[in-house]
Amino acid sequence: MTVKQHTANDFPGQIQETEGGGIVLSKLDDIINWARSNSLWPLTFATSCCGIEYMAVAGAKYDFSRFGFEVARATPRQADVIIIAGTIVNKMAPVLKRLYDQMADPKYVIAMGACAISGGPFFYNTYSVVKGADHVIPVDVYVAGCPPRPEALLHALISLQEKIKAGLTREQIRTAPPLKGE
Repeated sequence: MTVKQHTANDFPGQIQETEGGGIVLSKLDDIINWARSNSLWPLTFATSCCGIEYMAVAGAKYDFSRFGFEVARATPRQADVIIIAGTIVNKMAPVLKRLYDQMADPKYVIAMGACAISGGPFFYNTYSVVKGADHVIPVDVYVAGCPPRPEALLHALISLQEKIKAGLTREQIRTAPPLKGE
């Protein structure tokens, strides 16, 4: 059994024989999508009760860090995904848009709960509630519920990861049917 010693003439991406005669090939896009999907940094935009469920997902029982959402950011410039958890009022809509614009591409948006998706029960009783986050910014994933269970948010985050790993664009993520197992 012999092992090839790498030399200075070996370059990354060059086909190199391995023990047993096999070779390893990969597309750079696949590696980038895998890395991007396993290091999503969320920015929380929690304005009401769904924020409590988000905190539960970040806590010890559900621990979303084991799935690659380790670093919850307090600044949009370091975040990859914004999780909108709660009611959006007319006064907060420009703030949400500004945060979204400050995020670097590629960026993803999750609307969590009835209020973030459609304005919830508050839309019909007041003039100041926006009828869903998609009236302000484009939304990639919707998490239904009032409030949704922590498992539902975890499922949405993992589904987003799978779609990123599959190499889907943001438009494809928004319109694609669920992947196998969703």
